[in-house]
Amino acid sequence: MENSIFNDIPSFNKWVRIEKINKGWSKDQKYYIESKNGENFLLRLSDISTYDNKKKEFEMMKKVIKSGITMSRPIDFGICGNNRNVYSLLSYVDGVSAEEKIRGLTDDEQFNLGIEAGRILKKFHSIPAPKNTEDWEPRMVRKLQRHLDRYKSGGLSVKNDSCALEYVQNNMDLLKNRPQTFQHGDFHLGNLILTEENTLGVIDFNRWDFGDPYEEFYKMNMFSREVSIPFARGQIIGYFGDKIPDSFFKLLALYTADTILFSIVWAVPFGKQDVEDMIKRAEMILVDYDNFKKVIPKWYINRS
Repeated sequence: MENSIFNDIPSFNKWVRIEKINKGWSKDQKYYIESKNGENFLLRLSDISTYDNKKKEFEMMKKVIKSGITMSRPIDFGICGNNRNVYSLLSYVDGVSAEEKIRGLTDDEQFNLGIEAGRILKKFHSIPAPKNTEDWEPRMVRKLQRHLDRYKSGGLSVKNDSCALEYVQNNMDLLKNRPQTFQHGDFHLGNLILTEENTLGVIDFNRWDFGDPYEEFYKMNMFSREVSIPFARGQIIGYFGDKIPDSFFKLLALYTADTILFSIVWAVPFGKQDVEDMIKRAEMILVDYDNFKKVIPKWYINRS
């Protein structure tokens, strides 16, 4: 490995191990770092063109960590690689992937981790969006329309897709007057770490944004639900307690109906297997929602 891309990073001369991490869909290059004094770090490298966005991400992480959530702590930020890259140096969250570990836990243990995840998400959503943030409805209507157009022109389809398309087109009025908060942007089991203390840590903030807090649940509905229904159910209950607003499930259905279609064309650059995986998830969710004749998914209603 050429170390020249790291030379500009002030702490580079204290590192004894640099190991590339080849996981996830992010465009960032990620590295596991060990220092001479035994500390572990996560290094993220991005193209210099992303400097402004990455600076905002780093500063936002400084605010979010004050909530007490176990997460990567922002340590250093700057330019490296002869001005070709932006780097973010973060603390490393020790533990194992919750997505991998949860399969070996009992249903009750999976549910309790979901409860914890819901409470973590609630803390994220306690951070309000800036006052000058554009209203959610026009922002999301534009986004949904772009997604629908991309799907219709993408040359790929899933059986009964018209049911999802109609649900989206007929329910955009649900977006009126929605609150906006900080969003992690990619909150699901794949971005949660189970620590040695059997608590959850959160990683990968590179898709953060401000928006409707209920939108944050659609990746749980696709990815976490696929791995562990008890966890997915627990996340909802941990977030809301026993008082789940009627609007939640209607909006979750809207965001999910949009995503299962758009994700198919979104996955094309990643290869055939990722496209096939997204189609299978779309088929799974269409069954969950009885082709969007229902707004509460079967996996939540049918409790065992």
